[in-house]
Amino acid sequence: MESDSQKGSLKIQEKPLCRLFGSCGGCQYQDISYAEELSRKEAILKEMLGRENGLPKEVFEPIVPSPEKYYYRNRLDLTLRKRNNGERQMGFMLPGTQRLQEVTVCAIARKEINDFIPMLKKEAVAKLPENYKVANLVVRVGEDGRVFWGGIGRRSLNMREEDYFWTHIHGRKIFYSLDTFFQANLFILGKVVSQLEDLIKWQKETVFLDLYSGVGLFGIALAGRAKEVVMIEEGSDSVKMARYNASYHHFSHVKILEGKVEVHLPEVLKGLKGQPCVGLIDPPRAGLVPSVVETLAYTEGLSSLFYLSCSPESLARDLKRLLQTGWKVQRIMPFDFFPRTRHLEALAWLVRF
Repeated sequence: MESDSQKGSLKIQEKPLCRLFGSCGGCQYQDISYAEELSRKEAILKEMLGRENGLPKEVFEPIVPSPEKYYYRNRLDLTLRKRNNGERQMGFMLPGTQRLQEVTVCAIARKEINDFIPMLKKEAVAKLPENYKVANLVVRVGEDGRVFWGGIGRRSLNMREEDYFWTHIHGRKIFYSLDTFFQANLFILGKVVSQLEDLIKWQKETVFLDLYSGVGLFGIALAGRAKEVVMIEEGSDSVKMARYNASYHHFSHVKILEGKVEVHLPEVLKGLKGQPCVGLIDPPRAGLVPSVVETLAYTEGLSSLFYLSCSPESLARDLKRLLQTGWKVQRIMPFDFFPRTRHLEALAWLVRF
């Protein structure tokens, strides 16, 4: 995200909290103030989206800071590797290399995870079959501080219902697990939901479409405002959890469809027969495949669309395609889900006239 000239202009303003800063590859901004980090991220987002799509500065809202700039991540992905001498190493694989940076503490991971890392290595080494040389571990924590991990053996990420992680969003308990995607920063998550709730022009007949719905976070959190919620999700593990969330809250007006957005969306919109409809898309980092853009371009009945993206590069590309098909950007709202790193989440609000 950052150019060489921008990197060269940065001055050390803070002592990095982590002794591995600069070597593990995870963080880029521990040596500057948080205010400076936010300013840099805002500028990069505006330059990138503006260059690709000619968006005026007026559509960009100020960046929403994370309530916590350290110890916020509820998930870490670690590699456990056996060296030729039999020694076990655990840590992060350095980007673009085969080198492993051993890790005993991570300054952006929740403190419960940091406290568990030494035990994680002991448990993983004890569980690892002798013929395994590499294992990819997932360790996660919920709002209540319980920590679980998996990654060795088939179905090792599966969880019992009584062990599911959860967090409260707008007074609703949202469940997730080791084998499902969920936002890494629980501290800022409610701010995105509040922004959506405020911007959507809710009517008595409003249908909310949660596309790439995952475990149903946004659909469940906003279910009380909509006449009907329709979720579309391709991942079977996430669909299972979304159904669990809907059942837990006894939401009979929540419909969950398993499959591709481009397959289900046209039929869903056809069945709405003119009811007011708003959609949210929260795709993977790679963004939208061309068939989804085409579906969004030529479906009727969807007049307002929110695009939540964790990749400004993908967002810039997809907005360019959508703008060519009749959509218009109303606002771009950045949220700093990933303090101290180069990553940034952005919510784009589009309308069609």
